[in-house]
Amino acid sequence: MTATPDKINVLGMSQDMLEQFFAERDEKPFRARQILQWVHQRGVVDFDAMTDLSKKLRERLHADAEIILPAVQSRHDSSDGTVKWLFATDCGQAVETVFIPEPDRGTLCISSQVGCALDCAFCATGAQGFNRNLTSAEIIGQVFVANSELPRRENGEPAVTNVVFMGMGEPLANYRNVIPALKLLVSDWSYGLSRRRVTVSTSGLVPQLNKLADECNVALAVSLHAPNDALRNDIVPINKLHPIATLLEACWSYAAKHANRFITFEYVMLRGVNDSLAHADELAELLDKKPAKVNLIPFNPFPGTVFKRSSADTIRHFQNRLRQKGMVATTRKTRGDDIDAACGQLAGKVSDRIRNRLGDKTFGNRNIKVVSA
Repeated sequence: MTATPDKINVLGMSQDMLEQFFAERDEKPFRARQILQWVHQRGVVDFDAMTDLSKKLRERLHADAEIILPAVQSRHDSSDGTVKWLFATDCGQAVETVFIPEPDRGTLCISSQVGCALDCAFCATGAQGFNRNLTSAEIIGQVFVANSELPRRENGEPAVTNVVFMGMGEPLANYRNVIPALKLLVSDWSYGLSRRRVTVSTSGLVPQLNKLADECNVALAVSLHAPNDALRNDIVPINKLHPIATLLEACWSYAAKHANRFITFEYVMLRGVNDSLAHADELAELLDKKPAKVNLIPFNPFPGTVFKRSSADTIRHFQNRLRQKGMVATTRKTRGDDIDAACGQLAGKVSDRIRNRLGDKTFGNRNIKVVSA
């Protein structure tokens, strides 16, 4: 369905936004809660089917608003149960979303941008460049579609129990549209997810991270990937703007504002680049006695990459070294390899791209040293 230029797509509107929408039409605030329940809890996208709204209000909604879902371009199911959708956006663009089923949860990895401007060296999305931000409706629509297409869990709950902003794009670079989506995910009137079951992953946009701490209490994952500035400058170029010390200061501030909050630090394991025991020691010292967990991610290759995955033994030794130093360290299980749905492989389809740029800052000029292993 194509959006109508003079109508508002209410799919991505949070409760406060909907209350303002109805206030401008001399309607009571509780109408916002009704819309949220109809759309996000019952999966109804036809105003005429919202039977507790008056006929007059439904007519007015038809005149002023609409509910447009992102269009599914394709769906692929992995042999391990992982599901990947390709959502069409516009002008030939597309983004990817991945559902990872587990016995105790169903995690949906959603995208927030068409491509990404941060140009992390090991990421397929960054290699495609950046086109535009997704709207709030395009972001939350990924959750809506997944819950609509997937069977409910045995206890009757929707398939999606956890949502992670770890798909295409840097969520905090699309702050204005990500916040309404976050509010919908944790609202009791829409998806009602625990704040600990919604995770925002960032490469380290410190000003937006500081804002997030005050506006939305959700779990935080930080793409660290290196224990020192020299290495991180090369593989995570945003570090040139917000070096590790500045980033960690913002992380500890975020954790302090939320009771019992730990920060998860993601660390992709690149053979001969950041996977030595010396790197493990440096990382442990960096996070020592802080509310931190480390999630080691086996690198998932994509066409054109110069990197290789660290060996299973190397990853295990790295993890054990962190644990010996008193760190909580886990290794992410790779899922969806056969449909290119593993971490770091999401590429979607990005054209008319703006390469390697965030605002007026240009990244690149890497000098990555790979040690033979």
